[in-house]
Formats: sequence, structure tokens, C-alpha cells
Amino acid sequence: MGKKDKQFVSEITPMEVDFAQWYTDVILKTDLVDYSPVKGFMVIKPYGYAIWENIQRFLDGRFKDTGHKNCYFPLLIPESLLKKEAEHVEGFAPEVAWVTHGGKEELAERLCVRPTSETIICEMYSKWLKSYRDLPFLYNQWCSVVRWEKSTRPFLRTSEFLWQEGHTLHETYDEAQEETIQMLNIYKEMAEDVLAIPVVIGQKSDKEKFAGAHATYTMEALMHDGKALQAGTSHNLAQHFTTAFDITYLDRDGELKNPYHTSWGVSTRLIGGVIMAHGDNRGLVLPPKIAPVEVVIVPIASHKGGVMEKAMEIYSEIKKNHRVEIDDRENYSPGWKFNEWEMKGVPVRIEIGPKDIENNQAMLFRRDTLEKEAVSLDNLSEAVETWLKDIQNNLLLKAKRMRDEKTYYVKSFEELKDIMATRQGFVKAMWCEERSCEDKIKEETGVTVRCIPFEQEKLGDTCPFCGKPAKKMAYFAKAY
Repeated sequence: MGKKDKQFVSEITPMEVDFAQWYTDVILKTDLVDYSPVKGFMVIKPYGYAIWENIQRFLDGRFKDTGHKNCYFPLLIPESLLKKEAEHVEGFAPEVAWVTHGGKEELAERLCVRPTSETIICEMYSKWLKSYRDLPFLYNQWCSVVRWEKSTRPFLRTSEFLWQEGHTLHETYDEAQEETIQMLNIYKEMAEDVLAIPVVIGQKSDKEKFAGAHATYTMEALMHDGKALQAGTSHNLAQHFTTAFDITYLDRDGELKNPYHTSWGVSTRLIGGVIMAHGDNRGLVLPPKIAPVEVVIVPIASHKGGVMEKAMEIYSEIKKNHRVEIDDRENYSPGWKFNEWEMKGVPVRIEIGPKDIENNQAMLFRRDTLEKEAVSLDNLSEAVETWLKDIQNNLLLKAKRMRDEKTYYVKSFEELKDIMATRQGFVKAMWCEERSCEDKIKEETGVTVRCIPFEQEKLGDTCPFCGKPAKKMAYFAKAY
């Protein structure tokens, strides 16, 4: 084995020692991404992109099940359009990248590289919508956006990232609100059933809501290091944008009205969430439903008669229902291969060698618990199927246990400060919902209101941070 090979299988920095370095080690050593020549922009390599494709495949199906259709809008937005909604442009102004020249010619009007697409989409909707008969508009686009970030980390915060953004129009506020919550629930379904990440859903504070939104709803996940990750948002934009962009339709009474508007999105940030919610000091631990490779087959002593034939036979059978690879590389030892596939988070490994064939068995290894078991070749497919389902469920249960262990109740500001100084996690507390209180909490601790959950608990009558009457229970945390 060469020097380069030894370095590749070297130990990943333990997350307990340096969580940020652990994260960087994992994404680079598992070949998810690479850094591009432009600072803050990442190259998503095939293994990383395959995870995104599996997330995309599930969501795209759910969107279409609920009547949404895909389309595509331009990358560049005229500055005049961005300025039509003052609150929106103010919210994104520091992050906007501008195009000022076309070839050698200076443009008459600057064009921004989309940080999000409300403005260009609303401009088109104003041309397309004529009558109440046209509603609802249920459109989504898969694309990339650019936000010129000062501090970046692959998947979690990059200057360009992939996402989907849905933009819908409705006759009534109630219909728009129903759409907003429906899409949030689809995101929750995706997070818990596909990514195996438990989430808290609820409403953002006015300070934290999307620029130009009437209300923003979010799903918040907790990572291994006790920080929160905003994993997806859904916005009821009411008539803010439809008024600013003069989107009108002839209603049932023959009057011109502005429709109600929603937008919602998730991004490649979800991959960062999967890494930090499930990964360990060996590397990735991937839920089967999004793993690029659900099962890897490693032949042992493949040069001996019958081994490769049996491995290919198993491969053909497993491939009928699952994403499977056979690692028949001759220049690497079985131990090196085991290490690599464990690091890449493949849920199930099948080992097959001459002795296994003699005993009519194969060795199965599961990545989540690191357990190994001999299984008869007669029911290998059934065993693999059972293990994959169990791994998917077990990862969700483990993530829930971790979240519960790192969720605290506080009844004083001092308790919050102590928790954030000695350990981190979700903090539940009653809250007055006042901006001055929220600002003080962030200024003194770096903690933000993550959401006001739909599932409320009565923890007291006063806000522990300012002493004023409490209105709601909220989740607080430091966040990515």
C-alpha cells in the first residue's frame, strides 16, 4: 500500500476534540465535495451529488403528488425588479452578487445573480395571471442561488448552493396558509422518514422571519455538537409581493384583486445536517433511503474459484431492489475496503469468501451499530431488506435520543447562560415575544429564537429573560 493510501485511511479528527475539523475531514475524505478556485463556492462530487439526487427524487415526487409543477426562471434579475419590494431588497442587499458588464460593454442596468427568485417570478406571474379561474399557481423550480457569504463551510453555508423554491398564488389567505403548512409538513416528512432527522416545526419570530414575509415557518434540527440547524422554511407572503409587483386577477365578482402568495424551500444544507446528525468518528453514517450505495459487496480472495461468480450472483439479486456496488478492485486489501466503505457511511456490507461459500453463508455488517453477523445465502436478500429498514428506523431513534438528552428547560436567564457556556442544545423557555428581549438574549449569549413550536407547553407565566408576561413557549439555541 502506498503512502497516499495510508493517509487516506488515517483517522478522522474526533468530533469531541474539534467538531469543525471533524466535519471538514468527513466531507473531504468521503469524497463528497472539493473546494473550487472561487472562495466560498464548492464542487459537489458524484458521491455527494447522489445524496442530493435521492433527496430531490423524494421531494419532487411529493410536490407532484400535491399538484405542483416544475419550471425554471432566469439566473439574472434586473436591479429595478429587486428594488420593487423594499424590505426584501434590504434583507438581501449585503449578500447580492452583481453583473455589471456583458462582454466589454457596461450594462445600462445592473443585474443581480439571484439570491432567491421572488422578484423575477412575481414579475412573470403579473403577466400570466388574468382570472380567478387560473388559480392556484402551484410552481416549483430546482436551481442554484448565490449569496455572497463572508464565512463559508461546505453544505452548511456556501456562496452558491442548490435548492428548490416553490412559489404559489391563491385566491384567499386561508388557502395560502394551508399551502404554507402543507409544504412544511412535507419537509418534516422528508426530514424524519427519509433523512432520519427529528425536527421541531413552528413559526419564526418577527425578527427571524424571511424578508418580506407575513409569517415564516421552519423546521429545526439539532446536531451532535448541540447547535441547531434551520433545515427548511415555508413562508406565507400574504399580498406583500403581489401588491408590489401589481399581480392582479379578475375575481368572481368582476373586481381586480391581488392574490395571496407563498414560497418554500430546502437546500443542499440538508446534506450537512445528515452528516452532523448521524456521523461518528469513523465518518459518515447514511440513512439507507438517501445513501448513494445502500449495500456494498466485498469479495474475499476473489482470485479463488467461485468467489467472483457468487459475488456477482448476490449483486444481481440485491440490485433488483437496492443501490448496490461490488468492490472487485484488486490493488486494495479487504481491510482497506472495509475502512473506506465504513467511512463513506454505506449502511450494509456483504463479505463473501471461499469459506463462506463452503458454509453457504455470507457475513453481513451494519454501519449504524458496527455489528457483524453470518447469514445463510438462502435468505440473504430478506436479511438485507430487514437490516436496511431497521437501520433507517434506528438512526431516527438514535437522533431523537440525542436531541432529547440535549434539550433543556430554563426558568432564568442565568440558567440559559450556564447551559450555553458548559454544554449546548435546544433550550425550551416561556417568552414574551418582544424584540428588545430577543435582541438582548442574542447580544449576551449568541443564542437566537429558533422557533415558536406548534406543540406548546406551559412552563410558567413570565418570561425568564425579562420578567414580562409570557405569551408562548419557544425553542432557543445557537445555530449554524
